[in-house]
Amino acid sequence: MLARSRFIVVLVVGALLAVLSFSLQYLHLIPTNPVAEQRSLGKSRKRVNPVLHTDPPAPDPIRDSHQYCNYPNISEHGWEGHSPADYRLLSVQVMIRHGDRFPLYSIPKTRKPAIDCTLSEKREPSHPLLAAFISHMALGGRGHWDASLGSLARLPSHSTCEMGELTQTGVVQHLKNGDHLRQAYIKRHNLLAADWSPRQLWVETTGKSRTLQSGLAFLFGFLPHFDWSRLTVRQQWSTLFCGSSCDCPTRNRYLDQEQRRQYHQRTADTELERTYVTMAKTLGVATKTLRAANPVDALLCHFCHGLPFPCSSTQSTSNAPDEGACLTLQHFAVIRRQQKDDELERRKAGLYRRYAVLAAHPYLNRTAARLEKIARGSQTRKGTEEAAFALASAHDVTMAPLLSALGLEGAGFPRFAARLVFELWNSPEAKERKNDRKRGKWLDDMFIRVLYNGEDLTFDTAFCRDHNRHSAQPLCPLGNFLSFVRKDMFNIVNATSYQQACRQIVL
Repeated sequence: MLARSRFIVVLVVGALLAVLSFSLQYLHLIPTNPVAEQRSLGKSRKRVNPVLHTDPPAPDPIRDSHQYCNYPNISEHGWEGHSPADYRLLSVQVMIRHGDRFPLYSIPKTRKPAIDCTLSEKREPSHPLLAAFISHMALGGRGHWDASLGSLARLPSHSTCEMGELTQTGVVQHLKNGDHLRQAYIKRHNLLAADWSPRQLWVETTGKSRTLQSGLAFLFGFLPHFDWSRLTVRQQWSTLFCGSSCDCPTRNRYLDQEQRRQYHQRTADTELERTYVTMAKTLGVATKTLRAANPVDALLCHFCHGLPFPCSSTQSTSNAPDEGACLTLQHFAVIRRQQKDDELERRKAGLYRRYAVLAAHPYLNRTAARLEKIARGSQTRKGTEEAAFALASAHDVTMAPLLSALGLEGAGFPRFAARLVFELWNSPEAKERKNDRKRGKWLDDMFIRVLYNGEDLTFDTAFCRDHNRHSAQPLCPLGNFLSFVRKDMFNIVNATSYQQACRQIVL
């Protein structure tokens, strides 16, 4: 009897709970299975992936352009200087692209963007170090300057910007870059002591004022009020930073082939061609004249500085331009879309990668030699005074092939003030393996990180993609990088050395 009563009670309680659950679901107080709901809504039988945001965002030329501008007022956090516990930072090698600049080309029959290239801490964008930077540049005569660099202006100074001139935005971008790396390397790791020697710092730039000024802004952010008398700024005569190894006929032939591919890609894009025709008609110029003026360069300047897109200078001078007399965001978006499409096609074709390997090798080879010398020196009591910090202030045409050669083509085209960093680390086990050093195993304790705009891309590089980052050794061995630079990177051009690759016949 007692068992029967208990059974009835269980049935009643179960019925009440079922009614309550149904009521709450009906009122949406308890969520139903979201996966089951999504399956029931549509005809698709695809499996629903419960992990959110796994797919890359759809291409958006406007969003990509905002990223290219690299607005300095947007806070940014990078992973420079981070490593497993007890690892010792030995050296940092940095390449930067110059900061925001005035266009190199002007669009026919339009007025130039109204941008002031003088510097003022009272004008935005600004930086806490800007006023001190301006004052410090006046003392630059105390520094040591290679070749013609001493005759270049150390600050942008024209109230109406000249073609290609660095803007205040570009200066602030690199003050910010340098300050960020100061926090990462000087404050956290004491990479350079207050009494650093001239040999510990290497600075090089091309002979353009925008790269020189960008490098100086970066350096002041990194070492505020640095001692000019200890600084030597060296000039690279080629934008490829190839030094004495610039002669490479094969590289030039690959570049010619790639440029022909780009031309055919552009002319086959009917939407782009229609857009150029419309833009040319709007401005009253020949289409070929407009195309030759590379209008996207000037349009990017308007876009990044929040200026209206240019109008024909022959239009009415009334406050409001005539409808249809100005270039538009839609015109700009089509050109930028085609540029992104070309990046994808460039990877598929493979010609640019071959060019990039030969274009970037001289710089990578010098970097590898410097890192190896520092690594060897760290194993001796005397050590080495080889550059603990090296800075190369360069261009997009320098950095783009460097990224491609490293296998980082997915990183995209270098934005204004982009930074590429190589870090050399010594593992804590090095102290326990003194005998191994004598046997030539010192390299086992040396590791490298590669970071682009603050993101650690080491395990995306061609030389460390296959390394198990979850192994007992979580960093990439320096030996991988040295082997890649000295031999493996030439596999793509069917050669075993730079000299052999540069003398090959390209069909």
